[in-house]
Amino acid sequence: MSSLCREVITLQLGHFSNFVGTHWWNLQDASLSYDPESPPAEIQSDVVFREGQTPGGHVTYTPRLIAMDLKGSLQTLRQEGCLYDSGEHASALTWEGSLVTHKESPTEKNPFLKDLDKLDKGEILADFPSPPREPVKKRGGVDTVNSQLNQIQRSYRLEGSIRVWSDFLRIHLHPRTITVIHQYNHDGEAHRLEAFGQGESALQGALLEELEDRLHFFVEECDYLQGFQVLCDVADGFAGLGSKVTELLQDSYGGRGILSWGLVPNTPIHTTPVKDLYRLLNCTLGMLHMATNSSLFCPLGLRGGLARFPAPPPEFPHLSFDPSLWFHSSAVLALALDAITVPYRLRNNSAPMWQVADSLAVSGRKVVSAYGAVPFPMMHGSSLPDALIACAEGLPWKPLSTCPEGGRCYGQWVTLRGFEGQKLVSGLPVGAPPPTPLHSLHSGEDVLASYLTSFYPSAPLALQLVSSPCKLTPPFPQIFSSSLDARGFLQSVQPPDAPPPTVNSAPILTSLQSGSTLDPWLSDFHRAAKGVDVRRMAPSFFSQGPEMADYEEALEQLHLLARRYRDDSGGRTQSSSEDEDD
Repeated sequence: MSSLCREVITLQLGHFSNFVGTHWWNLQDASLSYDPESPPAEIQSDVVFREGQTPGGHVTYTPRLIAMDLKGSLQTLRQEGCLYDSGEHASALTWEGSLVTHKESPTEKNPFLKDLDKLDKGEILADFPSPPREPVKKRGGVDTVNSQLNQIQRSYRLEGSIRVWSDFLRIHLHPRTITVIHQYNHDGEAHRLEAFGQGESALQGALLEELEDRLHFFVEECDYLQGFQVLCDVADGFAGLGSKVTELLQDSYGGRGILSWGLVPNTPIHTTPVKDLYRLLNCTLGMLHMATNSSLFCPLGLRGGLARFPAPPPEFPHLSFDPSLWFHSSAVLALALDAITVPYRLRNNSAPMWQVADSLAVSGRKVVSAYGAVPFPMMHGSSLPDALIACAEGLPWKPLSTCPEGGRCYGQWVTLRGFEGQKLVSGLPVGAPPPTPLHSLHSGEDVLASYLTSFYPSAPLALQLVSSPCKLTPPFPQIFSSSLDARGFLQSVQPPDAPPPTVNSAPILTSLQSGSTLDPWLSDFHRAAKGVDVRRMAPSFFSQGPEMADYEEALEQLHLLARRYRDDSGGRTQSSSEDEDD
């Protein structure tokens, strides 16, 4: 018997957020199965997906999602989708004279989208090895698409053809999902959504009414809405729009959880000092306002720091990817986000959004940092104690919030997903002495808790262990090193001259933390923003708001927020020393 389903509504605001969100939804779609003979999955897909019906009576299964982007960001994707086409295109023309039709050539689709079109039409792909067994015909033929894509294992090399996020979207969307902000352009130099005030001003009038209407549509069909997960670009004008959106959610649905993820892409190669300043101010104001209006705010990105020329991004030992490609960097973040969001999507023993937030946002510390081992380095056929002991140099994860690790931890939520088929305990013979204390423990939870407690002795800790892996199906990029086998586990020996296997799943270990390292990190934002003469260097930033007085008040609030993370146990960080000097 399945547990209560607490629904979640997702909002994606901005182009990079839609990149991450597209990978995330593709991962969810790859795990869908409606075979009545299969046992219920650990992850309850109905938390984020909704079942509907077209006017023609066809059952659909689409994300409970609202996605906002700019004009020119969809390319081949129709804003209203194609699930609810009536098939009738009646013409209202009554003119009897001659007509001249100017038809724009459609954008060329990449090979993956062409294959999806064939599957939607019920065609069998040309290189499909054999006719598939009769699939479960339910909810828009999801099993048909998944089974064929999984069995052909076609290697789509899309790195050179991905221009926008819809170029690798493998699911159908509801007609109320996509909202296009037509007054700003996705490409080009004119009419760009560059400043925080522009985003704030955009969410009014017809756009605000449209958002409220779509929110009401998705909320009213929920039985037990637990809250909202908001993915928002915070380096451009979407920071202001996201601030207004979270304020709206707080005012209208304040009793629900609001978990906000501030997405920051890597700095473009061709940038200018003014653009860098805008990026800094947008991130600063967006982070502060969204944290104020959310239950929890976590920045996500692979940047190496805040400077114009930041340090190199974190190196994941078993990944080989190009951080400058949004198609790659968003895939890494989506894998981590899939594990991070597991606690409130579980079928059994789930932790609602408010519980996750309350365990970390203590004493007003609503900003948290994320870390991830993508993938978690676990040898095929070994045990969890062996894998943890092998991480001799320290914790296996890398920063996902451009925030360094270390210092005092005030609390963390750790998720391990995808160890299916591996042992969580050592399984030593009776009477055999354990080589380490971890090998003497009798549950995976105890093993992981004991390991983490050795690094954070006094920090509150919440754990979630999920056996089922995150399935990687086309067109997820093959960004994994040859040291991994097809299931994402380390290989002891790789056959000579053998091509690297296609990795179709991966174990992931993630951590959400509230800790003292956020003090210098937030203080760096404060000092950088305060040390700039914005009236002289970026006068246009305030052309549509906020007022200078509001900006200065925001900087003071940011300063006070940073102080909440100060280590009061006697440690003395660089930022605290400078504050005392001030």
